[in-house]
Amino acid sequence: MENLGPIQMLTVAFPGNRFRGDILPELDRLKSDRVVRVIDMLIVRKDAEGNVMVGTASDLDFEEATALGSYLGALAGFSAAGPAGVERGAIAGAAELADGHIFDEDDIFRVTQALDGNTTAIMVLLEHVWARKLLDAVGRASGIELMNEWIDHDAVLSMGPVSRGIEAPETRTDLESDQESTDDA
Repeated sequence: MENLGPIQMLTVAFPGNRFRGDILPELDRLKSDRVVRVIDMLIVRKDAEGNVMVGTASDLDFEEATALGSYLGALAGFSAAGPAGVERGAIAGAAELADGHIFDEDDIFRVTQALDGNTTAIMVLLEHVWARKLLDAVGRASGIELMNEWIDHDAVLSMGPVSRGIEAPETRTDLESDQESTDDA
């Protein structure tokens, strides 16, 4: 399996099924710019009466899907049985992903049960293609990944110097108020 970028699972819901036609063009732009690649996508739409429509998509061709399945299966086999499980896991993984999809009927059932009427949910596994060369360079330098997590924008404020410089007026001490009075004089 050639180098693989980090894979992110993104799940979003759209209550009211109000689409304006700007999501798929943006995804297509990211794919054509080689920023991301869709490993698997599951779209489940439930109408107001509870009728369900399901769609799937993947950017993987047969060879890529079976190679990814073999790789993931080998990892699962190793995790379950050590070196003896690698080959069996690789074969099972390749067979499982031969259709190009990781999401299965159980995923469809769970999403359908969780959705309110008149709502669409999309589950997508995105490979971050842009990170391949960066991770290869880290590997060549014998770098070891210590942490890898996505951080919400508002959480960044609580992480460091920016948050320490912002104080609500009611949290200021009397000493600070006295200092300001002296400075104003």
